[in-house]
Amino acid sequence: MLADIDYIEGIGLLAAALTTYSFLPQVYKTWKTKDVSAFSITTFSLFFIGIICWLIYGIYKQSLSMILANTITMISSFMILVLIYKYRKP
Repeated sequence: MLADIDYIEGIGLLAAALTTYSFLPQVYKTWKTKDVSAFSITTFSLFFIGIICWLIYGIYKQSLSMILANTITMISSFMILVLIYKYRKP
């Protein structure tokens, strides 16, 4: 039983690494170009709240993969939100 949990958590860690890493280039590109025209503040705010909920769920479930992925994604999406507010055109 414990081996199954470790195997599943390993899959979760791989998924966390892939999905989190795939988001980081967007943060970097947005920071460098200061172009936030493609982002919807409503959609991104809902995404950010959803990530916080996933993080809370991961903490409750004591899932390292969920905690790591959602912590990094929460920080990254918060950075995007800051950039949207800073660089959006009135």
